[in-house]
Amino acid sequence: MKWSDIYDIAVELSEVHPDIDPQYVNFVDLRNWVLALDGFDDAPDRCGEKILEAIQSAWIEEVN
Repeated sequence: MKWSDIYDIAVELSEVHPDIDPQYVNFVDLRNWVLALDGFDDAPDRCGEKILEAIQSAWIEEVN
C-alpha cells in the first residue's frame, strides 16, 4: 500500500484498531499507525495533512 491507497488504508485501520473511534485520532497517531500496517510500503515523508485528513474521513465512513 502507498499513501494514495486511502480506502485500503482505512479498511486496514478499521480491522487493526476496531475499538478506536477514528473521529478522535490525532494525526501523529494516525500517521504512525499507517506506517505500522502490514503491507504498507511508502516513504514516511510523502505524507501530508491532506492525505491524513482523507484517510481519517475514509476510516470514519468505513466504521459507520
